[in-house]
Amino acid sequence: MAARLNLITDIAGLRVGHAHDAGVMSGVTAVVFDKPNVASGITLGGAPGSRDTTLLDPEMTVQSLDAVVLSGGSLFGLDAAGGVVSFLRGQGRGVRIGAANVPIAAQAIVFDLVNGGDKDWGRMPPYWELGWQAAESAAAGRFALGTFGGGYGASTVNFKGGLGSASTVTPAGFRVGALAVVNAVGSATVGDGPHFWAGGLEVGREFGGHGLPAQVPAKALQLRLKGGAPPSTTIALVATDARLSKTEARRLAIMADNGLVRALRPAHAPMDGDTVIAVAMLERPLGDPNLDLTEIGLAAADCLARAIARGVYEAAVPGEAWSGPPAYRDVYP
Repeated sequence: MAARLNLITDIAGLRVGHAHDAGVMSGVTAVVFDKPNVASGITLGGAPGSRDTTLLDPEMTVQSLDAVVLSGGSLFGLDAAGGVVSFLRGQGRGVRIGAANVPIAAQAIVFDLVNGGDKDWGRMPPYWELGWQAAESAAAGRFALGTFGGGYGASTVNFKGGLGSASTVTPAGFRVGALAVVNAVGSATVGDGPHFWAGGLEVGREFGGHGLPAQVPAKALQLRLKGGAPPSTTIALVATDARLSKTEARRLAIMADNGLVRALRPAHAPMDGDTVIAVAMLERPLGDPNLDLTEIGLAAADCLARAIARGVYEAAVPGEAWSGPPAYRDVYP
């Protein structure tokens, strides 16, 4: 078994690629699947933006995805999936219908339109091309975290947001990983830090090693929202090498969403689009279905919480035009 990278690419059969536009201050992350899989998902945010996520419902016909797209740009960013599927079509990927290949890609977006970047892009937003570039660059193994891809222009109420990932192995030997674009309306830290809400789940010093405070100050429990609660979203993918049905993948997404709730305060607000997609890569059959799925779901929740904290911890301010909050490590070197 290959050494673990603590990234979602520890799950065999998927690749991750990024692209961004520094002037627009936004970007796209594409996850490409190189083998059949089973996918489902859940959206609990009150104002989601997505493409083809209805296909993920257990009663829908489609079982397998060719890609998941996590993008900035709000509704403009939905163009990114067009670039991804066009690239994959050129690779011969997708459902064969007569002479046509139709790649299947599910997408979720975050709102990063007021971060200081130049959004006066004229006739056509850049996201179709960014989607193509992200799919073209998708690779197995290590990939960058923080201010990359879909996390390039992301923010939270008090720190720069970003792209994070984490992985683990369950007691039964199933591999589990998570990937998140953190653009929360609230905070990933207890007050203004240095502790993360996910601090008790940290592995090593992956997001600073501060753990949890001995006591949470009352002030840290007060509601804090960036910019009068504009549209803000955390979107995520969790993956496992387990062999799951579509209904079991849906349960995995539901359990994994608990990690989003543990890592952010608040979550699932009226103007966010929190979405979690779960993909099973069908490598390892379940032994005891209920026990194994419970362990996989718990591991996915922990990984997602850690990925969210890492997304904030690894982020850097993308340039002088940035109008959002500071980067975590600029405040806590």
